[in-house]
Amino acid sequence: MSGGVTDGGNIEPPILADIAAELEKLKAKQRFRSIPATGERSGRFITVGERQLLNLSSNDYLGLGADRELFESFIAGIQDDRFDDGRYAMTSSSSRLLTGHHPVCDQLEAALAAAYGIEAALVFNSGYHANTGILPALATRHDLILSDKLNHASIIDGLRIAEAEYRRFRHADYDHLEALLQAAGDRYRQIFIVTESVFSMDGDLADLGRLVNLKRRYGAVLIVDEAHGVGVFGNRGLGLCEAAGVTREIDIIVGTFGKSLASVGAYAVMRGLFREYLVNTMRTLIFTTALPPVTLAWSLATFSRQLEMQPEREHLLGLAASLRIRLREAGFDVPGESHIVPVVLGEDRRAVAMAAALREAGFHALPVRPPTVPENSARLRFSLRADLTGDDIAALAETMKKGAP
Repeated sequence: MSGGVTDGGNIEPPILADIAAELEKLKAKQRFRSIPATGERSGRFITVGERQLLNLSSNDYLGLGADRELFESFIAGIQDDRFDDGRYAMTSSSSRLLTGHHPVCDQLEAALAAAYGIEAALVFNSGYHANTGILPALATRHDLILSDKLNHASIIDGLRIAEAEYRRFRHADYDHLEALLQAAGDRYRQIFIVTESVFSMDGDLADLGRLVNLKRRYGAVLIVDEAHGVGVFGNRGLGLCEAAGVTREIDIIVGTFGKSLASVGAYAVMRGLFREYLVNTMRTLIFTTALPPVTLAWSLATFSRQLEMQPEREHLLGLAASLRIRLREAGFDVPGESHIVPVVLGEDRRAVAMAAALREAGFHALPVRPPTVPENSARLRFSLRADLTGDDIAALAETMKKGAP
């Protein structure tokens, strides 16, 4: 195929016409996405365009990003810092294996390991780096990875990069998982099981107790992504693994700083042997510039703060339970059992129209459409925050009833 010829005689790359056509198809299907014009944040409110809206699309589940006291204390530490110490440096300028490592990262990893009661921790630049790096580093072509069908895109990409075979078991269908484990027999050096704890699109929870039993029975390595569980579940916010009492039974627990912990980056807690191996083999750790010390110091501050936020966790989960009850009573399809409250509306146009109605009423809740979710399951996804009020939830439910298209 050749490209079109411009007035100047240059041949345009044919991909440009293909891209333009695909974008038109997305617009026709109500699936065209653009970066929203978000601006100032003020507690549970966000400015979009020129309007201040109640923010129901943030992953700042504990409201730590709006904790003025914590922020001011942190900034005071920066102002008092000796520049030569570098604790609050704005750049690391190198990979951790060269000159990019800083003692504050040691402090953060030590705090993580101590909190979980697990040997070691390792910090990464993002949850995406964690999930696209851990499996490819550990799993060889002699191994098998079994992954929940609704795992995050970053886990799916990790499966594709790894040399191991992989299968995706039906979502939360642990009988199907066990059948795959039985069928594997002794044909593989190692079997890995990977799951999220809280699934971000349906807001439902993995049965970690059942997964631990299967891991023991078949000698598998169990990896749990707690991206949406950290900060919300467990007495100290260590996630669903803490709430289920199986923290030390899981081989690798992945958490993120970018959601409840109001920072950036991710981490994993694990055996020291796994940590040493990942430091030597994990490409997304080795071949990237390390996080700046100032970011690591802020992550340490937010992680330490959230350990004491059990009242906020209880309030958040109470709000979610209330909203779920109100919406179900109004006839909406509301799956899940967590602080993430999805409302499945079916057609893309219906989800877009409902989001527009909410925006007019002062709520910021974005529609989620395929391919993020399966066909005919477009939805609104309410990501609740601990600084919301009962009145906010009541107003949202009432608006949903009135605005149902």
